[in-house]
Amino acid sequence: MADDAATANATYLNEEAVKALTNRLSRMEGHIRSIRRMVEERRCADDILLQVAAVKAALNAFAAVLLEHELEACVTTCMPGQQEDRLSRVSKALAALLKRS
Repeated sequence: MADDAATANATYLNEEAVKALTNRLSRMEGHIRSIRRMVEERRCADDILLQVAAVKAALNAFAAVLLEHELEACVTTCMPGQQEDRLSRVSKALAALLKRS
């Protein structure tokens, strides 16, 4: 069972993707530390909230990239048809889902 998980992990995120994702997380960590300093310095709430919004946007972008990698791995192994067609179907389904939420 552990070998199956290792195989799935090996194909799920390549080294370049892991590096890009961890770099995104590192930037967010630094940004959050900056927000903490702003709170400790009792900066204006509107300044802090702008930074919080930036972190939320960065986290959403991180999630989107991670989801993209997951979908590419899943679509490649789980769905019939040409890869571009499979990705298009999944993208349309996600777009419809997100419009409704």
